[in-house]
Amino acid sequence: MPIEQRGVDTIPDEERTSGPRDLISILLGSNLALGVVIFGWLPVSFGLGFWPSVTSLVAGTLVGTLLTAPLALVSLRSATNLSTSSGAHFGVRGRLIGSVIGLLLSLGYTALTLWVGGDAVVGTLHRLTGLPSSGATYALVYALLAGATAVGAVYGYRVLLRLSKVLAIGLTVLLAVGIVAYADTFTTAAPPGSSYLLGGFWQTWLLAAVSAGLSGPIAFITLLGDYSRYISPRRHSGRKVFGATCLGLVAGLLVPQLFGTFTALAVGAGADYAGPLVAGAPFWYLALLLLNASAGSVGNSGLMLYSMGLDLDAILPRATRTQATYVVAALATTLVYAGHFLWAAQDAMTSFVLLMTAVGTPWAVITVIGFVRCRGAYDPESLQVYNRGTRGGVYWYRAGWHVRATLAWALGSAVGLMGVDTPLYQGPLLPLSGGIDLSFLLAAAVGGIAYLVLTVRDPRPVAALRALPPTPTPPAPAPAAEAPAEAG
Repeated sequence: MPIEQRGVDTIPDEERTSGPRDLISILLGSNLALGVVIFGWLPVSFGLGFWPSVTSLVAGTLVGTLLTAPLALVSLRSATNLSTSSGAHFGVRGRLIGSVIGLLLSLGYTALTLWVGGDAVVGTLHRLTGLPSSGATYALVYALLAGATAVGAVYGYRVLLRLSKVLAIGLTVLLAVGIVAYADTFTTAAPPGSSYLLGGFWQTWLLAAVSAGLSGPIAFITLLGDYSRYISPRRHSGRKVFGATCLGLVAGLLVPQLFGTFTALAVGAGADYAGPLVAGAPFWYLALLLLNASAGSVGNSGLMLYSMGLDLDAILPRATRTQATYVVAALATTLVYAGHFLWAAQDAMTSFVLLMTAVGTPWAVITVIGFVRCRGAYDPESLQVYNRGTRGGVYWYRAGWHVRATLAWALGSAVGLMGVDTPLYQGPLLPLSGGIDLSFLLAAAVGGIAYLVLTVRDPRPVAALRALPPTPTPPAPAPAAEAPAEAG
């Protein structure tokens, strides 16, 4: 299969051959990885038993899905990725906010997935073959996982879609077999000696619903458009795409997370998950666990890396998607090695991801509100102004920035950051919320309300779609001999 040539340019309708079922496959298959499974362990580590953990995960995931799924409709109508589409509401230069948020969020989750998957691979190989758990072993495993991830991301959407379809079936079977493998030691009670992290049941339950349940769908705020842009609105309705997105997010997140909760209680995982998971596995299940840890990590990280390449391509439009993907692959691999060998970076990266999510939530809310206000009507030519080095168009606003939308995002982000609770940073608003991290909800509410108030007198962008076209900027002289470049 050839390498994907599309970057963040507009996808022609004849190339938009995917459907809602493909969206379900990619959201399910890419999430059946230990990097997602481990979120099901979080409520148990907070001191909750099985049923409180399940209800917190389900509640948080459903709320997060309803907040996130509408973003898939934006790229369905704009035919480009979400950060570029957000230029309709933030300005063609202001859409760089979404590109930076998406790049950094994906970088953090890629590193977390490779860390967890790599640790499980080394642990299972040690039990299966006696391979020493040395630095050289970790270095080799990380290199293999990162290399396979980079290959899938470089080849692009079609390869990742095929991989996700295989993983959606294969890894679901592996998780089902895993239920049987750990069933003998399963208990619904919290691990012995554990206590509620925040002192009371409901405070701790709400913390689990936000940090483990709600954060799952929120992690996709910049990713959904990478897949829905390949679906044609001429052949598939927005209602079907929205339904497929909801189903894909709910199933793709709850299936692995509930497996994580089940196994965490079965092996008594309190302060750590990967180690007890491997140690408590029956010997006959180790090979299947190894397959899950390796293939699942590649599938999940591959899509994250693909999205990172698109976001960097959007920031540096002169680079091709392939070039951008190689750069972010090297960056993610360097971060994984640094986190394991140079410093204990897991807590730092967890804090970083939560902070970036608080910053990204108001951006997502503003983008959805803008989509509703313009009734899903976008001017593809004006969206591509920055990528083509031109000026003007209906989304030019003030020098390429919609100042009031940017201010609303900044206000929401500031409030969200003041309410976040991470291993390394606690916001000043936490005492007012009883120590519960409500940063996502606070950021969403403040950002959305501020945007509505500040832009109440603005005309709907759709009303101006007949504005003058972008003014071309004379291109720089091309080199004498240059190889053909990808679109992007």
